[in-house]
Amino acid sequence: MTMKVCLYLLLPIWLLAGPQIHSAQAQSKRAGSAKYVCLPPDIPAETVVEAKQISATADRRVKIETAALRLNKMNARCKAGKLRDHKGREIRFYRLQSCWGNPPADYLAVLDAERKELADLKKKFAVVEITCNPSGLAPF
Repeated sequence: MTMKVCLYLLLPIWLLAGPQIHSAQAQSKRAGSAKYVCLPPDIPAETVVEAKQISATADRRVKIETAALRLNKMNARCKAGKLRDHKGREIRFYRLQSCWGNPPADYLAVLDAERKELADLKKKFAVVEITCNPSGLAPF
């Protein structure tokens, strides 16, 4: 078969399947965010909570985990308007502050305060730490 014939055969299939694939993807995105309607307003389901560079080569592959994926791992659910893990503990989100290109003069105090605050939160709640480097790439 020539390229022209292949194009004529595949074009109608591609045109008909394209909208269906897109609508299925849109429905799955809506279903994922609808599952966690009690997420805090400043934390959308697509928020990157962890990003790790898994390849140091030129292609720089990064493994990204969103809030929705982390909540799925925790078997989270909304109960009485609050987000709860599989043990029934309330889930809280904490944005890490300790990413600096050039750290401030009082960075040790900031790190210590962050560590204490996280320890206190973890005593009472299940905590999801939100990375301050959503790209996952090393800054240098």
